[in-house]
Amino acid sequence: MPKNSSLKSILIIGSGPIVIGQACEFDYSGTQALRSLREDGIETILINSNPATIMTDPSMADHVYLLPLTTKSIVQILKEHPQIDAVLPTMGGQTALNLCIKANEKGIWSDFGVDIIGVDIDAINITEDREQFRNLMEEIGIGMAPQAKATSFLEGKELAQKFGFPLVIRSSFTLGGAGASFVFKEEDFEELLKRGLETSPIHEVMIDKALIGWKEYELELLRDNNDNVVIICTIENMDPMGIHTGDSITVAPAMTLSDKSFQKMRDMAIHMMRSIGDFAGGCNVQFAVSPDEEEEIIAIEINPRVSRSSALASKATGYPIAKIAAKLAIGYNLDELDNQITKSTSALFEPTLDYVIVKIPRWNFDKFEGSDRTLGLQMKSVGEVMGIGRSFQEALHKATQSLEIKRNGLGADGKGYKDYDQIISKLTYASWDRVFVIYDAIQMGIPLSRIHEITKIDMWFLKQYEELHFLEKEISTYTIESLTKELLLEAKQKGFADRQIAHMLGCYESEVYNRREELKINRVYKLVDTCAAEFKAETPYYYSTFESEIERPDGTRFVDNESKVSDKKKIVVLGSGPNRIGQGIEFDYCCVHGVLASAECGYETVMINCNPETVSTDFDVADKLYFEPVFWEHIYDIIRHEKPEGVIVQLGGQTALKLAEKLDRYGIKIMGTTYQSLDLAEDRGSFSTLLKENNIPYPEFDVAETAEQALAVADKLNFPILVRPSYVLGGQGMKIVINKNELEEHVVDLLRKIPNNKLLLDHYLDGAIEAEADAICDGEDVYIIGIMEHIEPCGVHSGDSNATLPPFNLGDLIIEQIKDHTKKIALALNTVGLINIQFAIKDDKVYIIEANPRASRTVPFIAKAYGEPYVNYATKVMLGEKKVKDFEFNPQLKGYAIKQPVFSFDKFPNVDKQLGPEMKSTGESILFIDSLRDDEFYELYSRRNMYLSK
Repeated sequence: MPKNSSLKSILIIGSGPIVIGQACEFDYSGTQALRSLREDGIETILINSNPATIMTDPSMADHVYLLPLTTKSIVQILKEHPQIDAVLPTMGGQTALNLCIKANEKGIWSDFGVDIIGVDIDAINITEDREQFRNLMEEIGIGMAPQAKATSFLEGKELAQKFGFPLVIRSSFTLGGAGASFVFKEEDFEELLKRGLETSPIHEVMIDKALIGWKEYELELLRDNNDNVVIICTIENMDPMGIHTGDSITVAPAMTLSDKSFQKMRDMAIHMMRSIGDFAGGCNVQFAVSPDEEEEIIAIEINPRVSRSSALASKATGYPIAKIAAKLAIGYNLDELDNQITKSTSALFEPTLDYVIVKIPRWNFDKFEGSDRTLGLQMKSVGEVMGIGRSFQEALHKATQSLEIKRNGLGADGKGYKDYDQIISKLTYASWDRVFVIYDAIQMGIPLSRIHEITKIDMWFLKQYEELHFLEKEISTYTIESLTKELLLEAKQKGFADRQIAHMLGCYESEVYNRREELKINRVYKLVDTCAAEFKAETPYYYSTFESEIERPDGTRFVDNESKVSDKKKIVVLGSGPNRIGQGIEFDYCCVHGVLASAECGYETVMINCNPETVSTDFDVADKLYFEPVFWEHIYDIIRHEKPEGVIVQLGGQTALKLAEKLDRYGIKIMGTTYQSLDLAEDRGSFSTLLKENNIPYPEFDVAETAEQALAVADKLNFPILVRPSYVLGGQGMKIVINKNELEEHVVDLLRKIPNNKLLLDHYLDGAIEAEADAICDGEDVYIIGIMEHIEPCGVHSGDSNATLPPFNLGDLIIEQIKDHTKKIALALNTVGLINIQFAIKDDKVYIIEANPRASRTVPFIAKAYGEPYVNYATKVMLGEKKVKDFEFNPQLKGYAIKQPVFSFDKFPNVDKQLGPEMKSTGESILFIDSLRDDEFYELYSRRNMYLSK
């Protein structure tokens, strides 16, 4: 039992909907904390309004409350559960902490006799109030940049005069760098100061002297009640100070820090953590280091909670920070806990890495037309990827291959920039694709000293890039036949993909693959073991690399592969890669359920994914985790190694679906709906023929591959016309056009961005109502799990619409048509598993907009609203273990559930906030109402008229 045996029931506060600056890392930490507390027999009560996450799954906590994150909801829960002893607010990011503080100020915790564990409110106040924090640091002898507080416009102007430019303005009590900005010139100061004061909930800013070009580091710490402290991970930002850590490329372990400075930084971090309070739990400390011989270290900030970087540090080291932090919060000490990886050593140890990890953020600027794409103090990324390799170069390549932005890695794909001025501009004003542009600059012959001078990126990183460039140049002088084994092995060890090497040699990717086979240059898999292989690891958490052969004394040669293949029947689940708008955490929820359901059916489960923020990449979710890019070459090698019964592609969004064609071509079994059916639904022409054969109405449409064809189609269809590309997710590139000029402009722009794409032109049903249905089909029977009606009219992307379950004003005739169409389409597509169909309703007629025979973004929402494990059922149907009629469906919902989208427009002040066919929301929350007379429903419905009306 835990040391504090009085704790029997604990409330955990989640982080709510996903927004830029607070994403699924907190879903991961909250899930780990819940599982950790339940291991100790503690009753867990969770409040979180996000229906898309695995954290709010009924199986995760004893009681899950999908309620708005307000003090009113907290009081409601405490009244229903008077047995709650304590609240753990450190797992839900800034949202949870702010709510905890607010409840504390109102005296709610003391009224109900609830203790706050895992953090000290005074510690939060010290770290959030930048002036208090500064005074404390001065007191304990830790240097900081010159800074001061301003609570008025006048005060701010006086400070600017005193410090001189460049300056940094930071808003107090905000998240993800909201309201923060650099001020290089005096004329920009007033506007940015005003924005900073307005953004802060207490209208206070901190103004500091800017440390532009200094190096930035983060340390993740854990401390117990006995004051034992361990440093779990040191993370170095490749980007220097001036770019928010959430938008920086980060590397672990630190690469360019001298041992002397590391020891000093370590001592400073521990000293800082001890000085802010005597809480037990996790802590994140950020430092800046001067880029000269002196290596002067100054503190930036400290977060006394599980942070965004904790998830990354957990995945990088294999040390589950949130799980251990939850144990420390209930009184355990580090030396009483097991190392989760070895199971034989204690948790009171500091992980050692014999590999390198690189994290690259994933941005979605294409969704925010007109946004400022330069990176700075305010976080703008929507997700991230992580690559693990034996060298920085291999990890960097794997991370770039994981991004899913149509790049095969650094260089060698013909997609680099060739214009000198453009390259210099992208380096000067840190661009989202700077990681690629550095390579282009070196390729163009711009000296490293010049690149360093502009970017202030450490010379060590730039030299690593240069080595890759030299290797590419050398390989390009060979042909596939003449390339030596040594050079090919070196290219693979440095992370170049087969298709990049093919580009260098002017041959096909398959030829490079065959040449590797012939020369026995094969991937080997290594364990992530926290202890550099000093102790035996029990966890099946792998990454791939390439090794030179080792010769035994008897002359035989071998490479050491640590992934042993069992003789059990296996299922591979393909993950959804990095989070982005249109493909968020809902698919991770689906993948986790897919893994758990496959295990229930007796399969050994294999998960492939590269997203460090999510639960699917937790090392104890699947039987085996391969932390690898969801990129053909990596997947094919894992499948050949593991020899599974089949692969599940329906649950990982567009990422997994895009690989279905190759899996099919290589004879690898796809579980459930076949590639042919998936493709038929994507190919608008064939799909419309299928609808015609089944007498199902759809809006008039045609297909165009050039602007010329599009204009000819417009003559037949009549405006308004909805233009959309094929094979995209989240409505990417969709637009409603109302005349020929708009049509031509949009088509030309689309074909420039997505060459050789088939564009679909639909006559847009103006003013129609939109609805959607999700169903499970086994090829014979169809069960509709939910029909939702959108409050916004047709034309606003379904991911951006408020959707009501069940529908609120569709007549019986309409509902019958929806049911009938859904069943006909599911069977006609030979669906085995999940399907989502979207409808437009006009003049009592139901038209089909599209059908997706896969898990959709709405499945977790429907599962939470009805309290039914639909993904579990659908997975068992895909595996052929169960039929639809084997399940006893019993949906429970009083009143209505509304899926409400959440936007992150505050990060992009100049962007058009108008909603349309392209998705822009970053997350969602769920709202339960008893009846349509509810005020919140009235308010939502009254806003409907704002959209797309004439």
